[in-house]
Amino acid sequence: MTSEQPKKRAAIRKILATPFVFVAAVIIILEDWLWDDLARLAAFIGQLPILRSIESLIVALPPYLALFVFGVPSLLLIPVKLLAFYFIAHGQETLGFLTVIAAKFVGTALVARLFVLTRPKLMRIGWFAWIYKKFISFKERLYTTLRSTTIYKVVHELHLRIKARLRSWLANRRSSWRRRWSAARRFSRRGNQNSI
Repeated sequence: MTSEQPKKRAAIRKILATPFVFVAAVIIILEDWLWDDLARLAAFIGQLPILRSIESLIVALPPYLALFVFGVPSLLLIPVKLLAFYFIAHGQETLGFLTVIAAKFVGTALVARLFVLTRPKLMRIGWFAWIYKKFISFKERLYTTLRSTTIYKVVHELHLRIKARLRSWLANRRSSWRRRWSAARRFSRRGNQNSI
């Protein structure tokens, strides 16, 4: 065996692994981009009285029960993903794709909120804290590598523009509703004054 054979094998492994690493990187980046926004949305929904009491129960759980609650959404999404595959297998690709996307959004929002609620307890579990630190370290290395690529810069810029447009659209919608509400209140007051 020559000294060049291990180098060739390493190069071949790297070439074969590249598409998988790229797909994993895209998934991690998309989830990361969605994580904060969906966590805020889930926190907003969590302000409902019934959900507030459920959240306080989750916060009070011991570490391993907290881990169970944190892991449940992944198990609950399995039937939804199977349903999506059923749709795809029966010629309803669009419905299957939309089911997967909806499950991803709902699952990410739920997991993000549950992680916020259970994180202090999860970090008390030694092996979980170790895996979490390794994952964060891997994600940071991945981000460092991806941020230097042109495609990341283009996609990230597009993502920021879409977010800015969405914020602007929402602000315009809110101000439009406020104007209508104010006009309705003024009209109502005038009607009340005229009837006196």
